[in-house]
Amino acid sequence: MEALAEFQITKIKNGKIFKTKDILIREIKTDIYINGKKAVSMMATPVDLEALAIGYLISEGIVENLNDFEKIELKEDGLIIDVKAKTNEKKLKKLSEEAILVSGCGKSVSANISISPEEIEAEKITSKKKISPEEITRQMNEFYKSCPLYEKTGCVHTARIFFDEKNYFDAEDIAQHNTIDKACGKAIQKGLDPKNAIMMVSGRLSSEMVVKAIMHKIPILISRTATTCLGAKTAEVFNLTLVGFVRGENMNIYTHPWRIVFED
Repeated sequence: MEALAEFQITKIKNGKIFKTKDILIREIKTDIYINGKKAVSMMATPVDLEALAIGYLISEGIVENLNDFEKIELKEDGLIIDVKAKTNEKKLKKLSEEAILVSGCGKSVSANISISPEEIEAEKITSKKKISPEEITRQMNEFYKSCPLYEKTGCVHTARIFFDEKNYFDAEDIAQHNTIDKACGKAIQKGLDPKNAIMMVSGRLSSEMVVKAIMHKIPILISRTATTCLGAKTAEVFNLTLVGFVRGENMNIYTHPWRIVFED
């Protein structure tokens, strides 16, 4: 299924009213089946759905790593993601009730916006990875040049997981949390571990986005916008370096600033 669709609209521009065609982003409900049983439904943009399934299931602890996936198959034009894998049955059971991950928040560890940091089942981040403010500025500038669906529709969130100049993966989706799972899923498919990367996102650093990064063990999460108080508190507890309001050479480092070092 194509991610983009034409839609006829009425436009007002320079005092004139006229009919024209606009390009809109598709939003579908895709069902993830695990070992023949429906586990969860989510609203998503129909691109990189295999990567989305990998990133989501690993971040939720349902599947431990890429080697535990036996098969991922898209059916009915992406409306079904059929997964065969070795799973953590206890965590899979939590998703057994009928649920839809909407484009904002939904049913998952990372989407429970009322959760306190003490209730999150995750390990503290131990990565010693560091980055300079100058490099953050450079990479954020490059990141914002590579958002094709946003450029065409203005209606998606974007994320980039960055390892080095030759290894980085972009993702776009109507749901912020899906972009992190898609980007991480792409990296995992290539044999790369998110704990060795930085993550850049286009939207706010809500607690949901922070927990997604923590579940993937990403040490540094960066955005052009701000964090919420709960997002910052959660990042502090789990040793995640949180950087927001990256505008040119300016930025706010909310937590664990020791990972941000100036170039010599």
